[in-house]
Amino acid sequence: MPSDPTYAVPPDSPAAYALAHGRARRAAVPRRSHADWSPKADRRDPVETMIASNAGRLQDLVPIRVGRMLASPFAFLRGSAAVMAADLSTTPIMGSRVQLCGDAHLANFGVFASPERRLMFDLNDFDETYRGPWEWDVKRLAASFVLASRENGYPEATARDMARVVGWEYRRWIRRYAGMRALQVWYASIPIEAILERVERARQPVHLELSIEEARRRDHMRALGKLSIRVPGRGWLIRDRPPLLVRLADDDPGRDALPALYRSYVRSLAPDRRVLVERHRLLDVALKVVGVGSVGTRCYVALFAGPAGGPLILQVKEAGRSVLSPYVRGRHYRNQGERVVRGQRIMQAVSDSFLGWTKSPDTGTEYYVRQLHDMKYAVDIDGLRPPGMHLYAEVCAWALARAHARSGNPAEIAGYLGRSDVFDEAIATFAVRYADQTEQDHAAIGAAVRAGRLASETGI
Repeated sequence: MPSDPTYAVPPDSPAAYALAHGRARRAAVPRRSHADWSPKADRRDPVETMIASNAGRLQDLVPIRVGRMLASPFAFLRGSAAVMAADLSTTPIMGSRVQLCGDAHLANFGVFASPERRLMFDLNDFDETYRGPWEWDVKRLAASFVLASRENGYPEATARDMARVVGWEYRRWIRRYAGMRALQVWYASIPIEAILERVERARQPVHLELSIEEARRRDHMRALGKLSIRVPGRGWLIRDRPPLLVRLADDDPGRDALPALYRSYVRSLAPDRRVLVERHRLLDVALKVVGVGSVGTRCYVALFAGPAGGPLILQVKEAGRSVLSPYVRGRHYRNQGERVVRGQRIMQAVSDSFLGWTKSPDTGTEYYVRQLHDMKYAVDIDGLRPPGMHLYAEVCAWALARAHARSGNPAEIAGYLGRSDVFDEAIATFAVRYADQTEQDHAAIGAAVRAGRLASETGI
């Protein structure tokens, strides 16, 4: 690994005092303590947690959720944010808080386009965002790399090294952000060119670069052809592909709430965005199954057309309470969709121009709204060899450190983490231990399905 960058903090500055305070916190919370993980005696059965998390979902889709989580221990981790949130609440914290992603596993990072059409790399899922201890995001990210590495068949030492990279790179970049002015941190971003430079230095296969070209092609026009069909006399309508994409029938009662949902969403936008959105007219709406943990929540695709016929495709996704909210005190939001949007705007260097929130006047269900396709691209984890996974761990940890530095006190965290690899080794140990725990929980879900406690549909 390259050496740590130096950072200069002016003496007698607030950052200098924060560094000292962070160092002092080691006495109360030793960095080695972050290696600790063992389930508490009163730890809730993960099957019970999963059953509880299915309450309020569309019950005919719940078996699909279970089936997707059964695919592998990593898939289980992706879908069981509530399980890990409860576990993390029992682990050591040094006391510095940031805006958390809340679900910072490696599949929740990716490429997307800024409003200026520049490709960026960043976190891209904020359903569970909440303010809390920075350690929780780092530990979830590190554990996800161990599980994904095992799934790819890497040696155990290599899987552990991926978690160590997460700790080291996070520490490295927090140290760098600690020496930057607040405005420098706020304007910092990870353009795709910076990643390509790392790819070139690491001599990675060219197909990683070709994937960036694929991202550029993933725009609304391409999505229009995949999601919809042109019906004579009616124009573009969303194509039915049940159970993953189900168009709301013309006489569906849910269509009656659309005008109120739309007006509420438009009010959540800045005035300039309202002008843009109001130039589009709604063509069609469909229920869409997304992700792993989100399966069963209400998620809709809304197809709009502009004055010249160009499409705008928005995702309207149900927003519930963050899985972190029972374990840390935070701000009260009138709408959980607003929580998601504000958290995303805090953490991302550049956010979607169409982010907003709304609420059903009939059911009270709260939603957030974003673009469904805008040059979004996710790295194919299954196809990565160890050097590629190593590089991806570096970039994800970099993005996480940048996101935390925007809302927290990077100097305080940097002072605590220090210049040695004590924290890195502790995080690697935790990640391996928690990956073992996740494999046990995954097996318990499989046993529950075989015993008839949970219904499952696989391959969907």
